[in-house]
Amino acid sequence: MTASPPAAARRLRVTGVVQGVGFRPFVHRLAARYGLAGWVRNVAGTVEIHVEGSPHQLDAFERALVAERPPVASIENVVTVDAPSDAVSGFSIVESEDADGYRPVAPDVATCARCERELRDPADRRYRHPFITCTDCGPRYSVIEALPYDRERTTMAAFAMCERCRAEYDAPGDRRHHAETIACHACGPHLWIADHDGTALARGDTAIREAAHLLTAGRIVAIRGVGGFHLACDATNDAAVQRLRARKGRDAKPLAVMVISLDDATGFGTVTPAAARLLASAERPIVLLPRKEPTPLAPSVAPHLAWVGVMLAYTPLHHLLLEAAGRPLVMTSGNLSDEPIAIGNAEAHRRLAGVADRFLLHDRDILSRVDDSVLRLVGDDPVFLRRARGYAPLPLGLPVAAPRPLVAVGPHLKNTFTLTSGARAFVSPHVGDLESVESVDHWRATFTRFRTLFRVDPEVAVRDLHPAYLSTRLANELGLDPVIPVQHHHAHIAAVMAEHGITGPVVGVALDGTGFGDDGRVWGAEILVADLTAYARKAHLAYTPLPGGDAAAREPWRVVAGYLARNPEARTAFHRAFDGVRDEEREVVTRQLERRINAPEASSTGRLFDAAAAILGVRNGKCYEGQAAMELESLAGDRPACPIPMSRREVNGVLELDPLPLLIALGERCARGHDRQELAAAFHESIVQTFADVAAEVAAATGLGTVALGGGSFQNARLLAGVRAALERRRLRVITPRLLSPNDGGLSYGQAAAGAAILANGLAPLGNAADGVP
Repeated sequence: MTASPPAAARRLRVTGVVQGVGFRPFVHRLAARYGLAGWVRNVAGTVEIHVEGSPHQLDAFERALVAERPPVASIENVVTVDAPSDAVSGFSIVESEDADGYRPVAPDVATCARCERELRDPADRRYRHPFITCTDCGPRYSVIEALPYDRERTTMAAFAMCERCRAEYDAPGDRRHHAETIACHACGPHLWIADHDGTALARGDTAIREAAHLLTAGRIVAIRGVGGFHLACDATNDAAVQRLRARKGRDAKPLAVMVISLDDATGFGTVTPAAARLLASAERPIVLLPRKEPTPLAPSVAPHLAWVGVMLAYTPLHHLLLEAAGRPLVMTSGNLSDEPIAIGNAEAHRRLAGVADRFLLHDRDILSRVDDSVLRLVGDDPVFLRRARGYAPLPLGLPVAAPRPLVAVGPHLKNTFTLTSGARAFVSPHVGDLESVESVDHWRATFTRFRTLFRVDPEVAVRDLHPAYLSTRLANELGLDPVIPVQHHHAHIAAVMAEHGITGPVVGVALDGTGFGDDGRVWGAEILVADLTAYARKAHLAYTPLPGGDAAAREPWRVVAGYLARNPEARTAFHRAFDGVRDEEREVVTRQLERRINAPEASSTGRLFDAAAAILGVRNGKCYEGQAAMELESLAGDRPACPIPMSRREVNGVLELDPLPLLIALGERCARGHDRQELAAAFHESIVQTFADVAAEVAAATGLGTVALGGGSFQNARLLAGVRAALERRRLRVITPRLLSPNDGGLSYGQAAAGAAILANGLAPLGNAADGVP
């Protein structure tokens, strides 16, 4: 007796991050649960499903498809159509089909809880295997060569599966069914520890134990991870940390610490429920935690800061190494300052020979460099400081689709770039500062990888307005037409608007270090009225000369000298800023200011924070960008304080805010012995109150109800929380960056959003509307 034909058949196309996340095996298990016949396959960047069964079974399948999706998957859309029966029996995963179209790539994610349990289970055949993965976890973006995502198009193609792994891979009910990075002790990848000339000293588990022994003895080990190398040392050994700093050329910038568990993190940082969720998420970012005192961490880990960057182990190798070491480890990028991280074994030996004492290596190749992501919490809201591993290259939407594919090349510092296809934006992981040949080469290589993976051939380039940025040169070298310039602070506001799906207009508050203005001067504290295509400048800080130009960004006393040149009577109030500065240096700066040689004028929030830090004796010289401002924020903490007003005047219809009276008041009170914590808090409250007041006034004058906050100064948690709260008390809608950093790491996305809107509206690529927003 033959079975009756199925009552119905449906064809589903699932769009989103559905490749490289165990989606096909999940669909197979789901179909088996509901007794459905059919098949599933990857098609370009989507998953196509054919299912046959009763209407009731099919409806239940569709509901569960979305509700129970794999933990790393992200479903954007499911399109379902009725289909003719294929007369199939059973359910199968069929060969992938390549095609043009949307092609998302899953990011690298942390080892899942089930794999962690197997890693620690002596009865499991993958006990202590440093490359254990399944469909729910492990490397993705860093090992994918091309889509569709199948093993032969990853760096795991070099490892032939053993019989037992093959059986799991082929078994529909197994958790490792079509897990493309499946491996075990028998079939690799393999691990070893080597000396400087590449000689293997130990292999496998012995290599891990030897590396742990070296770390506990105060040595430095270069470790090949998922997206590149880390440099590791004992985070409780100050001599080891200082040795790492000296060799790496990273004098004071804070270092990240890795631990195994949340309990370990609570030993030296305050872990709120929101922080715990972030730390333990599949993305496993570095999270800035309020520092506990006393702390077992070495003072040199994060000197003079009120927080410490912590991440949980996210690979099997990290788990094994930390367990063997029995202490927190510094885990910082495997590079020298201003260079990209090393990814290859030979490359690491060449570039890190002067830093690492030993090298813990493996033979699973890395195709795409990717740093660790960094976030901090403002209240319970995560704010990106760097978007990379775990999050990139997940696509973001654009509120206006780009009529032609484009590349936004990003800024000079904290660079990312963005490729667009229609209404989707593919933002690169953090590339870094374009300060070296190696960094520019890294940009070009990552750009080539993105073009290949996402099959986007840009026809238009978008760049910063600054003519001398290396990113501007890269845009011009691409030979695309047109090349659209977008002003730096307009791009910051456009990025926030685009994230929230807004085309404008809005009031934009852009606070950062420096950006090239359309008047040829340096901007950095701007209140704009903007839509995606244009902006009008409504208010800014008063211009102040920066003697030495870029040198002023490294030496805050120079900024104070610029303010002093505007009011020489402030000499007594500002005296602390010049402690330890040689007379000859001050004389050179004085001549620069008098003759206006190499002393560009700037309206910069970042330089204002530097000046305040120097005047209060916090720091008058810097080792890394943002150091003075970060230490000033740490000094202020959450201490309440009353603001000190700035002066105002209108210049050519634009409000100019002068912080000189504020700085003089700070210096005078400091000289009279006022508490420096209170003064640092008062400075923060002054900035909060001033910009919230002016933004609210602009909103009222223009009838706008939404304020966008962007720019690197909003990495300051007190500043962001304060301005947001002050504006919300005035019943304004406040939008802030959520998916990208407020700093220059999100700038390319803003450039892309502006460029797409300019093209869609058929506008000339001018980057500014002199008469205001149309």
